[in-house]
Amino acid sequence: MSTYMPNAGQIDRKWYVLDAAGKPLGKTAAKAAELLRGKHKTVFTPHVDCGDFVIVINCDKAVLTGKKLEKKFYRHHTGYIGHLKEVKYATLMNEKPCMAMELAIKGMIPSNTLGRKALTRLRLVCGAEHKNQAQKPEVLEF
Repeated sequence: MSTYMPNAGQIDRKWYVLDAAGKPLGKTAAKAAELLRGKHKTVFTPHVDCGDFVIVINCDKAVLTGKKLEKKFYRHHTGYIGHLKEVKYATLMNEKPCMAMELAIKGMIPSNTLGRKALTRLRLVCGAEHKNQAQKPEVLEF
């Protein structure tokens, strides 16, 4: 008996909608990363891109638990000496809530070609309406 190994052409991709309103940012990001990666499927193979499309709505209504709004920072370096930029998550959630969700999901996806390909299937929306109704996405409760 041989092991079934799916090819890229044999993967059927579904569309899922996750509602982040009132839910923790990390739990929503973890569920989105699992769907993007394809780990919920029985044919999951680590070296094959078998994930689905994910639409996360209401990114601006996601919550951070504890004192993360005041204590957590988003840091990045510009490449110049002494140019480490810091932004508090309170500011980030007010100004760019979709970026905060994207950073959380990106941190849970592998840093290789499969991860970069998986992130192209992610759609983030700040409001409750999205423009992918033609794909008939399935609303996923978690």
